[in-house]
Amino acid sequence: MIQHSSPFSRHQLLPQEETLEILRQKGELFIGIPKENQYQEKRICLTPDAVNAITANGHRILIESGAGEGSNYSDMDYTDAGAEITRDTKKVFSCPILLKVEPPTLHEIQLMNPQSTIISALQIKTQNKKYFEELAKKRVTAIAFEYIRDEDGKYPAVRSLSEIAGISSVLIASEIMSATNKGNGLMFGNISGVPPVEVVIIGAGTVGEFAARSAIGLGANIKIFDNSISKLRCIQTNLKQTVYTSTLQPKNLLKALKRCDVAIGAMRGKDRSPVVVTNTMVEQMKKGAVIIDVSIDMGGCFESSEVTTHAKPIISKHGVLHYGVPNIPSRYPKTASISISNIFTPYLLKIGEDGGLENALRFDKGLRNGLYLYHGILTNKSVGEWFDLSYSDINFLIF
Repeated sequence: MIQHSSPFSRHQLLPQEETLEILRQKGELFIGIPKENQYQEKRICLTPDAVNAITANGHRILIESGAGEGSNYSDMDYTDAGAEITRDTKKVFSCPILLKVEPPTLHEIQLMNPQSTIISALQIKTQNKKYFEELAKKRVTAIAFEYIRDEDGKYPAVRSLSEIAGISSVLIASEIMSATNKGNGLMFGNISGVPPVEVVIIGAGTVGEFAARSAIGLGANIKIFDNSISKLRCIQTNLKQTVYTSTLQPKNLLKALKRCDVAIGAMRGKDRSPVVVTNTMVEQMKKGAVIIDVSIDMGGCFESSEVTTHAKPIISKHGVLHYGVPNIPSRYPKTASISISNIFTPYLLKIGEDGGLENALRFDKGLRNGLYLYHGILTNKSVGEWFDLSYSDINFLIF
């Protein structure tokens, strides 16, 4: 038997551990924040405090003059925090990383440099095929902040804006009911000897929970309806008290609607919100009652709801006052801006620490979940199916 001598030792022939390591090297970010130009959008992605934290870490931020005015932040607040201010919109859009609240318009996409990165909302329901085609032409990398997940698998941006919308819905109802707004003159607040305001909340998600919390805090009687028993159980636990809960049985719901002073719609659907309350049911509600349809951005869960604006927010139908403004958090732009800023800041610092977005996407699965375009290649399955566009799995592109 002939033995062939091997050029390798026995140790070298054994399987070895892979020793490849992606080096995390801190990189300097150059972030541009343009002024929001969409109708009634007053929010901004970063507060001066957040800008201060980011620039202190060696990054540059260029802000379009007047971008913070809607949220009561002046250009001086931002320059004091370490940002650079410019009146040149094109200069802001030529930054390698762009931060926006609203998705960029087709005109704004033309101003962007090829291979740049945009982090903004996507608002898939308001988009069209051309939007994705134009971004793809520029080989843009795009992240939708409503799709970013945290360590618990939750969506932090959606949750914080839902908290604001839930609390706002009760505050808005309270305003509408005042006689100065031609309301029924009832007041939230547990006044001795006066029956409390009756509130019906349809939907036991984050919006429903925070609406319930605010209504209880103002002394109202609440009834919560949802078809998910686990959500109803969860809301009872989170509110730390026993409240009236029911599945969406028309008989029970109609009985509650006939008695209530305020009805809040907070149901979400896959493509649009389910219509839970019909016109016939609204007709049987008290005259002067108030409907706040928080789900109006997805079609609304009251059949009688219509989209309204912050300038003219209320319409009257069947003697019931309807509020159908789709962008409720922008009514309180400063609070909403601080909330968004709290989500953006740690991610931006982390992207810097990891040496840029490419590495951050490798290390952070939650951030990767928010990605819908990678160098112009569509990576989001739901966007691909919705607009009939071909898409690729990001995990094959990035490693």
